[in-house]
Amino acid sequence: MLGRVHAAVSLLTAATVLTGCGSTVEDVKITMATGSEGGVYYRLGNGLADIWSGRLGIVRPQVVATAGSKDNVTRLVNDQAQVGFSQADAVEGVEGASRLRALARMHDDYLQVIVRADLPVTKLRELSGLRVSIGAQESGVEIIASRLLKSLNVTPQTLNLGLEESAQWMREGRLDAFFWSGGLPTSRISQLTKELGVRMLDLRDDLSSFREQYPVYGSATLPASTYNLQSGPVITLVVRNFLLVNEKMPDDVAEALVRQLFEGQPELVKAHSAARTIEQRSAIETSPVPLHNGAMRYYREAKV
Repeated sequence: MLGRVHAAVSLLTAATVLTGCGSTVEDVKITMATGSEGGVYYRLGNGLADIWSGRLGIVRPQVVATAGSKDNVTRLVNDQAQVGFSQADAVEGVEGASRLRALARMHDDYLQVIVRADLPVTKLRELSGLRVSIGAQESGVEIIASRLLKSLNVTPQTLNLGLEESAQWMREGRLDAFFWSGGLPTSRISQLTKELGVRMLDLRDDLSSFREQYPVYGSATLPASTYNLQSGPVITLVVRNFLLVNEKMPDDVAEALVRQLFEGQPELVKAHSAARTIEQRSAIETSPVPLHNGAMRYYREAKV
């Protein structure tokens, strides 16, 4: 079986051409599209790269920092990556997205709206006129932040900054607030709350009509203990995360990657605690992206 997996993995990328009898699976290269280096996607991507290379004997996948979900979807569609993370909302409206397939539903992302604590801002509507980053272009953060601000008719001075830049600009006093969508906790935000007084906005008064308009989003409580928030827990939006490939991936490869995702989960938790919430029963909930046939084969064998 492992030999079949190795042979199938060699088909993953056009960048690797295996010819002759001397070719081995060690020649294979897989590119994984993740997100900001300070975000959860990037840490989980590196964790998966270690698990897959160690357990399947393949060359360690190249983990690429990207702008985020929409960028990752585009890379997968254009064969610039073979594996990628994405929020559920980022798949909508992307040309060629019908060719995407899911390996698993992963953790849920929490929308986090971070404001300087020295500003008298406690509601999203009070961001109008302020300097606010809505995430990097082509990121999942940009999608959800833009939708939310538009639906509430909130008009800040928007900038497109990634997580690293947003945190740095806020430290320097050049930014009043920024949006982030990620698993809990996000290390860069943990670091920022220790270095600088910040507040996390509670969105409970803004979610009802927005979720009617965009049912892809849910709501949940972000515990105060996540970032030692003095203001207490906040209600915010959540969106599902998927681990995606495209339809070209051979079934044996997809099955092997999913199997090692779950068998190596204790190792993945060491990469980031968000991996604790990944579980087989909910992993098949990947609508609107269909499961890859190889992934489905694994879940059927696992009797999910």
